[in-house]
Amino acid sequence: MIAHGLPIYVALEPVDMRLGAERLGGMVREKMHAEPRSRALFVFVGKRGHTMKVLTWDGTGTIVIHKRLDAGRFELPRATAPGEHHLQISAAIFEVLHHGIALTPRATTRRFH
Repeated sequence: MIAHGLPIYVALEPVDMRLGAERLGGMVREKMHAEPRSRALFVFVGKRGHTMKVLTWDGTGTIVIHKRLDAGRFELPRATAPGEHHLQISAAIFEVLHHGIALTPRATTRRFH
């Protein structure tokens, strides 16, 4: 349903998942300085980290995709510069993010018996 090859932008700050298409579009304009009706994907993650909304436009209307993980959290990428509100990411990074896979290795403790 979503065309491949679109630019993908991810908001680096968590958002309230009660927001709908109009408010998310406003955030795209204000924080990302982009037009929500452009041919791009705009990714938002909820404050708790287990919900994600993707906003896009298909030429006839706005599409909002809502995903909630059964277990785990979506891990946002880190800002590359201070004060950055969003990043453009590759399709490969989006796939990892969308599936709830950690972008950075997590420290684990080993237990010896």
